[in-house]
Amino acid sequence: MKKVAVGMSGGVDSSVTAYLLKKQGYEVVGVYLQMIEKEDAEKGLTDAKRVAEQLGIEFRHFDIRDKFKEKVIKYFTDSYIAGITPNPCVVCNREIKFKLFFDLVKEFDVDYLATGHYVKVVKDEKTGYFHLGKAEDLFKDQTYFLYYLNQDVLSRVIFPLGDYKKEDVKKIAAEAGLHVAQKSESQEICFIPDNDYKRYLREAFGDKAFKKGPVFDLEGKKVGEHLGLPFYTIGQRKGLGISMEYPAYVIGTNKEKNALYLGKNENLFSNKLTAGEVNLLTGETFEENIEYDIKIRYSTKTSKGRVKNLPDGKIEVSFTEPQRAITPGQSVVLYKEDLLVGGGVIM
Repeated sequence: MKKVAVGMSGGVDSSVTAYLLKKQGYEVVGVYLQMIEKEDAEKGLTDAKRVAEQLGIEFRHFDIRDKFKEKVIKYFTDSYIAGITPNPCVVCNREIKFKLFFDLVKEFDVDYLATGHYVKVVKDEKTGYFHLGKAEDLFKDQTYFLYYLNQDVLSRVIFPLGDYKKEDVKKIAAEAGLHVAQKSESQEICFIPDNDYKRYLREAFGDKAFKKGPVFDLEGKKVGEHLGLPFYTIGQRKGLGISMEYPAYVIGTNKEKNALYLGKNENLFSNKLTAGEVNLLTGETFEENIEYDIKIRYSTKTSKGRVKNLPDGKIEVSFTEPQRAITPGQSVVLYKEDLLVGGGVIM
């Protein structure tokens, strides 16, 4: 019997993942990673433990709050201070939910690791390569967050929910009698429960870390004062506190001058970007003679474009149609039809 460690959060998705794998004949070990210090973490632990008891599976709990602070929270805060918009979910998945998780479960002598992500693992029988495919539920598809995975991980990970719609997962949980069947999902950043990142940054660094500075329009005319560059992101319109003759958006910053620049919506569009920290799931380089489907953030639809491999390991992505608010710090990911090829961090 093959043994699999399932990352359990106490939510519906990971609980159904454990249920399905046990039903398929695997020996299942439920693993709860405690990452944050708040009531929801304790609630998640209690719910995960109760599901494990319902399923009759082994259950383990690891307190990894220090690692989470080091790898995810520090990245989040440092990014804002550096003037870029971070993507903590990408880093958390890379550093915690796969890298650290794999290290922790080695002692269990497991054959596979499994999570409740909505993605599919697809093996090319001709090349032997493993790929990530989009989930059956495209609204829930999470391939965007997993573009950094490699062949070693893909060959040993299972994503049972890739073939299901979210409503089907809830139905399975209810039919199995899992007490989390009707549990609601959390939408905000897990370590900022009220989603107020400005308050979070102020508490982390104090007001002295956020220097006020000038705000300029497209002609270079000073039109106001900002509260600190970390509080603004490309494409932002709300909360600027500045009245102009046209709807104004953040179109850029200059950290050296501590300056913020506003413009019109049309000024937010660009047909090219450069990305670093590039990863391809196959470990190769991007094909330059084909057209890809490309995402510049999780919530947007894909757009057509091409890739140029740069000498320093970075990539240049050119779009058929200009893209709005390309934001440094966010990830750009590329697909060939429904298969994820790879991606990188927008520079």
